[in-house]
Amino acid sequence: MAKQRRGRQPFTSGRLSGRSARHRQLRVGEELRHALSEILREGECRDPVLDNASITVTEVRVSPDLRNATAFVMPLAGANTSEILAALNRRAPSLKGLLARRASLRYTPNLTLALDGSFDAAERISAVLARPEVARDLQPQADCREEPHRGD
Repeated sequence: MAKQRRGRQPFTSGRLSGRSARHRQLRVGEELRHALSEILREGECRDPVLDNASITVTEVRVSPDLRNATAFVMPLAGANTSEILAALNRRAPSLKGLLARRASLRYTPNLTLALDGSFDAAERISAVLARPEVARDLQPQADCREEPHRGD
């Protein structure tokens, strides 16, 4: 039987548990989202397409090893999405450098920018809910009401 020393924890590989690793991914993603939105708001990314563009950074997903990140963006009113997304991906290496100066991370992840589809999905769901046959099903029906329980 191996002798265990008092006051010391058993040896582990140094990796975080699943829950704390996921928590770290979320914290790093939020820090990158704030820094990236600040960079885009201040116009530090010098590109003629991005000069007057108002871009929302909705989410940044970070890989479990924190080496890659995907930033989901949406231009204001969805205007010029293809040109803006192409310009952002063209400027991704310089954005990574700007992020490295702003975010307090040991390693700045490689950045990929993608169009956020959640706005389109929300619009489709709203359209489905607004259809008459669906709206009818969502209304409470009068004959399904329960009568109050009498204590007789």
